[in-house]
Amino acid sequence: MLKTGSPQVPHLDRAEKAEPYRQQILDLWATCRGNLVRVHEELQAQGATLSYPALTAFCRRHAIGHPVPQPVGRYEFAPAEEMQHDTSPHRVTIGGVEQAVQTASLVLCYSRMLFFQGYPTFTRFLCKVFLTDALRYLEGACGACMIDNTHVVVASGTGARMIPAPEMAAFAERFQFVFRAHEKGDANRSGRVERPMHFIEHNFFAGRVFADLQDLNQQAVVFCDKVNAAPKRHLHASPRELFAVERPQLRPLPLFVPEVYLLHHRIVDVEGYVRVDAHRYSVPHRLIGRRLEVRETKDRIDVYNGPRLVASHARTMTRTPQRILRPEHRPPRGEGPFARKPSPEELEVQQAEAVVQTYATALQRRSAARGTIPLRHLLALRREYPRTPFLEAVTIALQYGLFDLDRLERLILRLIGREYFVLADDDPEEPHD
Repeated sequence: MLKTGSPQVPHLDRAEKAEPYRQQILDLWATCRGNLVRVHEELQAQGATLSYPALTAFCRRHAIGHPVPQPVGRYEFAPAEEMQHDTSPHRVTIGGVEQAVQTASLVLCYSRMLFFQGYPTFTRFLCKVFLTDALRYLEGACGACMIDNTHVVVASGTGARMIPAPEMAAFAERFQFVFRAHEKGDANRSGRVERPMHFIEHNFFAGRVFADLQDLNQQAVVFCDKVNAAPKRHLHASPRELFAVERPQLRPLPLFVPEVYLLHHRIVDVEGYVRVDAHRYSVPHRLIGRRLEVRETKDRIDVYNGPRLVASHARTMTRTPQRILRPEHRPPRGEGPFARKPSPEELEVQQAEAVVQTYATALQRRSAARGTIPLRHLLALRREYPRTPFLEAVTIALQYGLFDLDRLERLILRLIGREYFVLADDDPEEPHD
């Protein structure tokens, strides 16, 4: 610049050192399977005086082994035009154990309002549960929901040829939107929801521990409230402020939003449980062997016998199989299917006098097993002897703790002899002459 006296920087035209070896580099690139280290070694073996950095810089400038950079697209959305839904696996600490969680998120493309929740798995049922919660949080729906060809929603086809499953299409119709899918590999088309997934992983899950999935989802809602109220530099506003513009144009929620549930039919097993997602839930024991209807909702497992609700449990969200028992579903101790039934002797004692019942109970406690033989002997005495002396003898035996039935029988006989066999006095002898 000083020599020419011009403010313009002169163009520096300098030949590249690798230019004379262009064809050799192209041939060696194919031969060495794209390994530039091997390409450089072969060039040196052929006598080329070329450094490795010069070789890599030449390849970058001439797109040898490097795709030509393409400008990314930019999508503009009108208010309430589109929302985007996606899921992503994350490793989180729940209850002191690190485990995998499927994070589902929904983003409004215009205002960037975010809502996400965590689930142990992600099925079609949980997709409807999540979208229902998300649309309630956002107080409405956009006209279209962009997805990534997930089998949870898609019945067949991809991209513009995607056909949603009938139940998902009916679900979308209830909330006045339609499902759309982007073409395979076109990640930019769902960039509104892809970028928040990275944000969630590095800002929400980082350093947090959770007691259970319910705790995780409660903290997620608080986090969404905070993030949606924070100003975004590239938006020059917060999502909540832009949502004030978008909110009036959203499709309103139905007057009645029915609870999402999954219907099962289960036969109660011999232990009195029904199985749902590897977890076992108790039902009243009298229904063992019956075929029942089980409704799995977001928070509960409700069991119906016909139209009657017979059991209701809080839904378990853990991966480890659990057994959930309610005490009232089990019979009181001694009243189950194997409960001891009273013997005929015990039934007969129950119809006897109170003193006999008391004596029989004490006699059983002092006898082996159920005391059936002593009871049978006692009842035989009751049938064979008059009632009054028998009861008097039993009263005396109970008073003095006499439980030897042979001695009891002798006591009965003594009382009978005193009462029933009294001999009259002999007439006095007449005097002899």
